Amino acid sequence: MPEILKVLVVDDEPGIQKGCQRVLSDFRFALPDIEDEISFIVETTGSGEEALDILEKNPQDLVFLDYKLPGMTGLDVLSAMAEKKIDTMAIMITAYASLETAVVATKQGAFDFLAKPFTPDELRSVVKKATKNLILQRQTKKLAEEKRQVRFQFISVVAHELKAPLAAIEGYLNIMNDGLVTDPAAQHQMVERCLLRLTGMRKMVTDLLDFTRIESGNKIREFVDLDLVEIARQSMETMSSSASARGIKIELVVPESARMTADRGEIEIIFNNLVSNAVKYNRDDGRIIITIAQIPGGFKISVADTGIGMTDEEVGKLFGEFVRIKNVKTKNILGTGLGLSIVKKLALLYGGDVTVESHVDVGSTFNVVLMEAQGPQQAS
Repeated sequence: MPEILKVLVVDDEPGIQKGCQRVLSDFRFALPDIEDEISFIVETTGSGEEALDILEKNPQDLVFLDYKLPGMTGLDVLSAMAEKKIDTMAIMITAYASLETAVVATKQGAFDFLAKPFTPDELRSVVKKATKNLILQRQTKKLAEEKRQVRFQFISVVAHELKAPLAAIEGYLNIMNDGLVTDPAAQHQMVERCLLRLTGMRKMVTDLLDFTRIESGNKIREFVDLDLVEIARQSMETMSSSASARGIKIELVVPESARMTADRGEIEIIFNNLVSNAVKYNRDDGRIIITIAQIPGGFKISVADTGIGMTDEEVGKLFGEFVRIKNVKTKNILGTGLGLSIVKKLALLYGGDVTVESHVDVGSTFNVVLMEAQGPQQAS
């Protein structure tokens, strides 16, 4: 089904009105990056006043304005459109084309000119050019709005996720500062709780920095020969304290070594995010199994846990930016919702992907395929 644009032709000559309507009503064409053909619905009027009324009540995509209209001229309509913020691309029709006319009309917001008399091919050419520009403008606006929404979401997520732990830390410190707790064991417990929340906040900041580096496309990638098993052990050791505090056991099922060419920082991010999530979303006294297996051209990394698991609907949302699975079991777990999005982006950089197998109250297994790094040493 074609994408239909609305065109208003404003000219006091009935022949111009009918000719434009006939030519454009049958005109269709395709543009790159636009899935459907573009076609046109044409409305006509011979009055500037009526044109302005139509534009206000029934917004148009393109408007052809005769320069010399009786009463309200084409330039008057242009000026009123700008004043009323009517967002319609305007093309002037004139038999009196001059540099002065062009300058004045362009300042008023006209996109192009069509000199009388004009042929059907000239009309189609101007419409095609204007349509290309119109769609490009709309795509640019859409992208700008999406970027604005992402920035707003980014700030909202960070503010929301930092507010609760900061309030908790402030509360504990005020209690100790006011001397309300004097028992050393109780004080130690409060300090431990503060440190736990600070660890979560540090992880959030790390996720945000990793995300911005990857998204910028400017991160220099330093490929080296490395051992995935060594990095897996480091991630396990990093999370051992948090895991032990909840009785969670981490096991490695790996070969003696698993060497590949990759950016060490990127591989550490993948392991750290997967193992960290496996600890955070696990049950007390649970298990985590980290597996590394060689496959043709690369490796498959699996991190399985015995945690709370997810529904199919939750799994489907998992790799979106700033997406967090929120329910009764996860409401007190800190996070930006960026970790798995980062893992996915990095896996794709290595010609691989991430898949998930999950069952509610049974656990989840994250599988990451990494192929040997190829190409330029810069994120794209």
